[in-house]
Amino acid sequence: MFFFLLPALMTYNWILILSAVIPAIILIIKVYKADKLDKESPALIRSLVLMGIISTYFALISERVFGFVLSSAVSYESPLYNVLLYFAVVGFSEETAKYVLLRRKTWNNPEFNCQFDGVVYAVTVSLGFALWENITYVMMYGFGTAVVRAVTAVPGHACFGVFMGLFYGQARRYGYLRCARASKVCRILAVAVPALIHGTYDYIASMEVESSGWYFLIFVAVLFVVTYAMVVNASRKDRRIDRHYSTFEIIG
Repeated sequence: MFFFLLPALMTYNWILILSAVIPAIILIIKVYKADKLDKESPALIRSLVLMGIISTYFALISERVFGFVLSSAVSYESPLYNVLLYFAVVGFSEETAKYVLLRRKTWNNPEFNCQFDGVVYAVTVSLGFALWENITYVMMYGFGTAVVRAVTAVPGHACFGVFMGLFYGQARRYGYLRCARASKVCRILAVAVPALIHGTYDYIASMEVESSGWYFLIFVAVLFVVTYAMVVNASRKDRRIDRHYSTFEIIG
C-alpha cells in the first residue's frame, strides 16, 4: 500500500531521506539494547518497523473520517475543537492504529516471552510510524523540518511507544496467568494512556499563546526524562512471562 511512494524516494535527495530515517533507527537500536533477557530476532524487529509504516495509512484514514465528523459537529473557532482534534482524532487514531498492528504481529508470537518485550515491540512499531511520517514531512518541507522532528516528534513517538509497551507487556503476562480482566484493562490502557499523552503533546505544540514554546519544551523535557527512567527500570526488572514461567508463578 505504501509502495507507491518508493519511486519518489528513489529519485529524492538521499541526505534528506537519511536525515528523516536515522533518528528513528538510532532509537530502535537503543531500546533493542535495553532488552537484557532474551533478544528479539532481527526479522521480527524489521517486520515491526513495517507494521509501523503500514499503521500510518490506517491512522490517516481514521483521521480523515473522524476529522470530517468533528468539523461537521463542532465549530473550528470553538475551544473544544482543538481538544477533540488532538486527543480524540489524532491521538486516538494514531495510537490505535499502532496498537492493532502491534497486537496482530506479536501477541501470539513465541518470541514474546519476557515482559520488557512489550516495550521493545511497541517502541519499534511507533518508530516505524515516526520514520515514515518523518520522510513524508522532509520531502515536503526540507532538512530544517528533519532537524526539528529529530529532537521532538521522533523521540515523542518513542515515548508514546514506551507507555504502550509497558501496559502491553503487563497485559501479556496477565494473559499467561489467565487473569482475563486484568489483561483486558492493561490492553485498554495500552491505547488510552499513549493517546492521552500524544494528544497533550500535540495540543501544547499547537497553542498560540505567549510562552507556549516554553510550555512545550518543559513538557517534552519532562516526558523524555520520565520515559527514560521508566525504560531503565523496566529493563532492570524484566522477567520471563511465557507459559512455563507463568504456570510456575501460579503454582508458587
